[in-house]
Amino acid sequence: MTEGVPVLERTAPPDEAAATAPVGAPVSDVSGLLEGVPRQRGPRESVGAGVRESVPVREPRLRALRPWRLLPTPTGTPFTFGYAVVLCVTSLISAYADPALVHALLQGSSTDVAHLVRMPGLVLVGSALWVAGGVASPFTIGFVLVLTALERRIGGLRTAGVFLLGHVLATLATEVPVGLAVLAGHLPDSSLHRLDYGVSFGVAAGTGALAGLLPLWSRVPLLAVFGGMLLQDLLAFTDPMTNWGHLIALAIGVATWPVLRRWRARRAPSSGL
Repeated sequence: MTEGVPVLERTAPPDEAAATAPVGAPVSDVSGLLEGVPRQRGPRESVGAGVRESVPVREPRLRALRPWRLLPTPTGTPFTFGYAVVLCVTSLISAYADPALVHALLQGSSTDVAHLVRMPGLVLVGSALWVAGGVASPFTIGFVLVLTALERRIGGLRTAGVFLLGHVLATLATEVPVGLAVLAGHLPDSSLHRLDYGVSFGVAAGTGALAGLLPLWSRVPLLAVFGGMLLQDLLAFTDPMTNWGHLIALAIGVATWPVLRRWRARRAPSSGL
């Protein structure tokens, strides 16, 4: 007997407590949990004497197919949509207006050497308001699909910049040599007044630019199919200057890849693309 000395009670470990518990008494399998309350375990769950991590299982997210996003809309792709409306109007004019009027409009919008020397800004803009071959031209379909996809990735103003860059630079790259050849006497003066208009240079540049924003499995087929079509036209030698312009415009679009990828990286967090 040791009077006056406090006696400290020993708390049995969980294993001993479970062993000394009355037979038939409800015992929780893990200490610290309340009986009858479901889902009390956190991210770390105890199993027996060990501890295992409970990792949440994420179901694979499948992106729903939205084919309507291939087409321009007034709110989603205002540049491409507005431009397409203008091209529809000019295509109707070229199809149903008086042929003499149509020829005069096209001649006044032509980016030949004579017009580029006198009024370069006017004809560079005016020539891009027409579609060579009308709405049935492959470049019309390419315009809608390519520029819509490009604008959804980098925005309207930048898409317009890519289109204009290809249109202007490819035009100058093909027309300036013609002017120099005429001055040198290698071509006749009639070469200064050839009819040259359409959106094909801008579409080719947009195609090259878009390829750089696509995954590899779709980038390679796009460049192979489109580039092969341009090479086939060049080998046919029906309009070599325009065909060279298409290839130059495609190369211009490819050259914009580093800038476009930086643009898209800045746009992606806010646009969800």
